[in-house]
Amino acid sequence: MPRILVTESIAQEGLQLLRQEAEVDVQTGLVPSALASAVGSYEGLIIRSKTRVTEEVFSVASRLIVVGRAGTGVDNVDLDAATRRGIVVVNAPYGNTVSVAEHTLGMLLALVRHIPRADSALRRGCWEKQCCQGVQVRGKGLGLVGLGRVGTAVARRARGLEMEVIAYDPFVTPDRAVQFGVQWVSWEELLRTSDFVSLHLPESEHTRGMLGRRDLALMKSSAYLINCARGSLLDEQALAEALLEGRLAGAALDVFAEEPLPSDHPLLRCDNAVLTPHLAGSTAEAQRDTAVEVAQQVLDVLAGRIPRYPVNAPSLSADELEQLGPYLDLAQRLGSLHAQLGGNPLEALEVACAGEVATQRVTLILSAALVGLLAGASEEPVNWINAQMVAQERGIAIAARHEPLRSTAGWANLIELRLRTDSQERVLAGTILRAEPHIVQIDGHWLDFVAGGLLLVSQHIEQPGILGRMGTVLGNAGVNIHFVQVGRQQRGGPGLLVLGLDDPLTPEVLAQVLALPSIRSARMVRL
Repeated sequence: MPRILVTESIAQEGLQLLRQEAEVDVQTGLVPSALASAVGSYEGLIIRSKTRVTEEVFSVASRLIVVGRAGTGVDNVDLDAATRRGIVVVNAPYGNTVSVAEHTLGMLLALVRHIPRADSALRRGCWEKQCCQGVQVRGKGLGLVGLGRVGTAVARRARGLEMEVIAYDPFVTPDRAVQFGVQWVSWEELLRTSDFVSLHLPESEHTRGMLGRRDLALMKSSAYLINCARGSLLDEQALAEALLEGRLAGAALDVFAEEPLPSDHPLLRCDNAVLTPHLAGSTAEAQRDTAVEVAQQVLDVLAGRIPRYPVNAPSLSADELEQLGPYLDLAQRLGSLHAQLGGNPLEALEVACAGEVATQRVTLILSAALVGLLAGASEEPVNWINAQMVAQERGIAIAARHEPLRSTAGWANLIELRLRTDSQERVLAGTILRAEPHIVQIDGHWLDFVAGGLLLVSQHIEQPGILGRMGTVLGNAGVNIHFVQVGRQQRGGPGLLVLGLDDPLTPEVLAQVLALPSIRSARMVRL
């Protein structure tokens, strides 16, 4: 029988399932050196959030086949190291969905009906009714930021409370939102109109700090904020100031940028805040479902079966990885470029691969592009295995095909993304040159630049001096430009300008760029 090491507490139902097919040892509280000493004699490893499985651990885990994370995130596992050694990593992204959704609405009700405050007063011998008067949630507007598994679960339950539910999710189309019983709105409209704003996005480079001082100022002074997703999504200092100054009615938070919460945290001074210590997924049912979900997958991998929720990249031979790896990376960067350029929700993606190398695994290249597109759109990590499923859940039509090299392209290998929203079509293309990913086309404009670093991408109507004026604005701001690419289709027509920058632009400098004559749009992109 295979041997499995469990390093953190999981529900007995999960342990019982494991023991039907494997020898199980439970050793909690292992420091990294102790884990490295112990893991070498096990084929399976099950962890939660505290155990860190590093490159050093993997390097001595000579028998290890699978790592199971009893929960959603896998930020404590070195996925690259696992993939290089052919070790499968699985997680349990759906086991706590209901618990988190219920906690979100519980926090909402506790906040608006002043339940913690009333309970505390009563225990002090005070019969306080007037100061604890609340408001009904029936008929109030709930704005959901994110329509993934938890967001949609909250929507279903909120409709049962007769709330008016709206949502913003750049990766869900309005038609798809209607299927969830939700009206799709823009980010600004959601903030301006909602009585309650609830966050349901994963942490990523693009979502970190997305609800800042400016965004909080858009909310009604009578509005409430709920966050049971990730603490890093909002500016906690700005939120505390808004609560203390009466610019927001209240906030309920289960997650924080730093956990445990420091004793001097400004939110602790806010009487109109309800705070809980990351409890959303802490129910007996969620712990049971998560443990069973991850245990079954670990057993599946050990038995040679395909797990339900694998996290890391596929097993590729050394030759395949050497040839295909750069194109997977390129496709992901092309997808990320579109996501950062913004626009209406995506309805369809078609990936066309031309040449020999890029056609070895066309569906993998499609998945890599979706990873770049959807990395900030889903609570669970989006990877090559689940990317197509995540896209389909959001109503995005997907396709991949091989086509002969076109004479107009002139590249030995080319990956082209054709993306459609309800109002526009976008074409992005790239290739590998000198072992680096290059973007060579954006919306019919042929260019050539390395797909990496900080980029300023702007659209304009061509006229003399536009590049000089752009350089002056950036120069006055002390921002260095290390390359310039200009694309146009005809003189005096629409053009595209891509600048490689050494430093990001402040909102004020970006506003100066947008104010330049003939500039139609400008976006900062990080690849």
